[in-house]
Amino acid sequence: MLTRYENRAGNSGVVAYEIRPDGIRVKFIDGRIYTYTYRSAGRGNVERMKLLARSGRGLSGFISTHVKNRYAARSSN
Repeated sequence: MLTRYENRAGNSGVVAYEIRPDGIRVKFIDGRIYTYTYRSAGRGNVERMKLLARSGRGLSGFISTHVKNRYAARSSN
């Protein structure tokens, strides 16, 4: 189940997320949902993404800077 991303900075492309034991799903404003796993993006990156998701700040920037296209799956809207 997706949780609304708080977007504390007010300019994020992320609208929701779902934390999983070994990954995170992230929904962007275009409706696409990307799944990042330990295997695809690295455990450290995924754990950082989980922290940023919970804090409501910095997730989109972290993804575009550090993770980019290292997702395990992508669904279209």
